[in-house]
Amino acid sequence: MVNIIWAGMAAIGIIYAMINGTMDKVNEAIFESANEAVTLTIGLISVLVFWLGIMKIAEKAGILELLAKLFRPVVVRLFPDIPKDHPAIGYILSNITANIFGLGNAATPMGIKAMEQMKQISGGDTASRSMITFLALNTSSLTLIPTTVIAIRMQYDSASPTEIVGATILATLISSISAILIDRFFYYHSRRRI
Repeated sequence: MVNIIWAGMAAIGIIYAMINGTMDKVNEAIFESANEAVTLTIGLISVLVFWLGIMKIAEKAGILELLAKLFRPVVVRLFPDIPKDHPAIGYILSNITANIFGLGNAATPMGIKAMEQMKQISGGDTASRSMITFLALNTSSLTLIPTTVIAIRMQYDSASPTEIVGATILATLISSISAILIDRFFYYHSRRRI
């Protein structure tokens, strides 16, 4: 559906430019944007590689394991349907840790694996309580260090590219707590109706 909306907006813009006689400006904008996209992508790749390297060092140093142990009691309480030693807990912890460092691309495979494991536990075709909670938590944007945003700010010569970290931490706390509260509200509300 979103693809149709974007394609429709592009088509309307091009038709409008043809009617107004400003196709030359549209062509100019297309080529400038393509050039800027390539430059931005190369800049983002370098930052992503840097942070993935930091994650690998943290993994070898045992920091990720320490974070996993730190978050394990919280995760076990958030996902009571999953046995404590099930592989899904490990994937959830890896996903959360990667998201905290702003590595959404690195977190995605772990999130998919966690969902697959939770589906095996539930055995059904509908989303389980744990799957819904995990989706709500991931949608809330668990990011403390927004590496991609910092990279974009650096790419565009921001005077202080890391000043967004404080606002990101506050936004993450509010959105994550809200997601958990809303998830629990709807879960217990649906249980009362049964």
